[in-house]
This record gives sequence, structure tokens and C-alpha cells, in this order.
Amino acid sequence: MQALVQYEKGSRKVRLETIPAPDELGPKDILMRVQAVGVCGSDLHIYHGTNGFPVKPRLVLGHEFTGVVVDVGPEVRLFRKGDRIVSETPVYVCDACVYCRSGQFDLCPRRLAFGATADGGMAQYVRTREAICHRVPDGLSPVQAALTEPAAVAYNAVAHHSHIRPGDHVVIIGPGPIGLMCLQVAKLASPGHLAIVGTKRDAQRLALAERFGADEVIVVEEEDAVARTMAVGDGFGADLVVDCVGISATLQSSIEMVRHGGQVTKVGWGPQPVGFSLDPLIQKAARLQGSFSHKYYQWENVLKLMARQALDPLPMTKVYGMDDWERAFDEMHALQHAKSVLLPNGDEGFPIG
Repeated sequence: MQALVQYEKGSRKVRLETIPAPDELGPKDILMRVQAVGVCGSDLHIYHGTNGFPVKPRLVLGHEFTGVVVDVGPEVRLFRKGDRIVSETPVYVCDACVYCRSGQFDLCPRRLAFGATADGGMAQYVRTREAICHRVPDGLSPVQAALTEPAAVAYNAVAHHSHIRPGDHVVIIGPGPIGLMCLQVAKLASPGHLAIVGTKRDAQRLALAERFGADEVIVVEEEDAVARTMAVGDGFGADLVVDCVGISATLQSSIEMVRHGGQVTKVGWGPQPVGFSLDPLIQKAARLQGSFSHKYYQWENVLKLMARQALDPLPMTKVYGMDDWERAFDEMHALQHAKSVLLPNGDEGFPIG
């Protein structure tokens, strides 16, 4: 099969290769023919050699994928050949630690993930497991279904870890794919004022944010984001700030713009040290909450919301054939659009939208 492989460490050490397809299934494994796979920011970091996390040697990239069941292990009961499914990211969890035993599989310290510590879905076929698969609702295209994962990341951050009351002032920092999906999830909670913060380079993605329902777009080169936030409502700042950028400067801005007793939810992450005092967070009695990955029920909820178009990642996507993968990576990295999606087996006649 064809697969997109990082064949050695370093910048642009990725290429399309012919490798063996998975040929053995465990009792509860599923073999999927991949229809669509999203390009994540982590894939771009691996491609450019800037990832701050360890990856499997000779790695097949990709963890945002959907497809059709072509074979199942003898103990699989929930799915059969021909079913359209989408897979979560933890290819392995230990099932023994306190997190696994309490249903928090996303926090398992021995967790292995597609496209990082295990071969991923940027291939024509991928082996996954029954426990992390979900049925794709009728009417949802493969391109939409492939983006269930980033939508679930956003759902976890905004609907699970954060608290929004109708009428609250909410600020999203960073109009990347996760930020744009966080904005859509936040919109469902009926905030009183919903703003998104970006840069001039984000012009196209900020336009998408307005399309997704942002009340205000703040461009940091043109106005002070903190001052602009404080000018809204009673002048005490945002009830919730969702930081989707992986640099410390945005966390500092988040703490400055959150109101006393408010909340900052940190989604974006990076290797740099914070480099500033957290005393303002303490003085404000504000809550700083990290958000990582997603949970099973969140995928089910996201798929239901996507099926009724309450969440719609499609406007932020551009679709490419597998042979055109390098342009897909480069154009997304250049911020020409928010999200690239690859079709490892061609479009096979399915609707893109």
C-alpha cells in the first residue's frame, strides 16, 4: 500500500512510500480502508523536524482518519465489513492503570498514539481496534468525518473542561483548526460576546471565524487584545479565555484578559518555558485548566452535532490527492487555509461535502 512515511529524523524527511499493508488482526482489531485523513499541526511539526515530542522511527503519519471496514477480528461484535467508521487516536492503552480503570483512557501514561508513537492513518489501510471506533452517521461525508478528532479536542476543551453560562464573555486565542472548532463549540453555549484573536497572517482563517459566528475579530498588530477585551461589557475582562496557541506570550495575555474568578483553558502547547510570573492568576483567583485529547462519549456527541450541522469543519478544509501531499502540507503551513485533508485511496466517488 502507499503510505506517507517519516523515514528519518529531520526537516522534510517525509516521503510517499510503498509499504506492506497490515496483514494480521488481533481478536478485537479492525482493518480499515482509509477514505480521508486530516493533516494536523503535529504532522507539520514532524515534517519540518520541529516536533518537541518523541516519535516512532520510520513513522507513518496521521491520526485524523476515517474509512470503511474491510476485515474484523474474530471477537469484534459492534462492526462488520462495509461499515463506515472513524477511529480515535490511542492505538494502545494499558487497561490496568488508575486512569484506564476509571475510564480516562486519554490520560493513560502508557498510551500509544496513531501518527506519533505508532503508525498512523496517512496510508491506504490502517489497523485499529474496536474499542476506539465509532459509526459515521448517514449524510456525513468522509472529509467531514475525518475531522471528528480535532472537533473532539475542541469539545473536550470547551464543553468538558470549561464552563460557559449563556451571556458570558468568551475569547478564543488562535484561529487554527482547533481554535476555529473551539469557537463553534463555544457558540453552542450562547455566549454574550464571542471574540477570536489572531495575527495579520491569519487573515483567511479570521474570515472563517466570522463565518463561524465570532462577534469580534481582534488582530494583534492592529490593536491591543487585552485592552480590547477589557472594553467589552463591565470592563472586568473575559469569563473564559481558550488559548489555542503553543507559545507562552499568549498564556500571559490570557491571564491578563481573564476576569477575577474567571477561567483560562489552555489547549495549545509548546516546549518553551513560561517565563513570567503567575501571581496575577492567583490575585484574580482565576482558574487555569489544561485540556488534552478527548474521551469516547465526546466523539459520539461530536458526531451527532456534525450530523445535524451544528458543528461543521468543512468550510475550513481543502482536499488533496495523496500524490499531492507535499502541497497539502506546504499550503496549510503557509496559512492559505486552515485544514488540509488527504484522500489515500482517491475520492472513490463519494461526495467531498
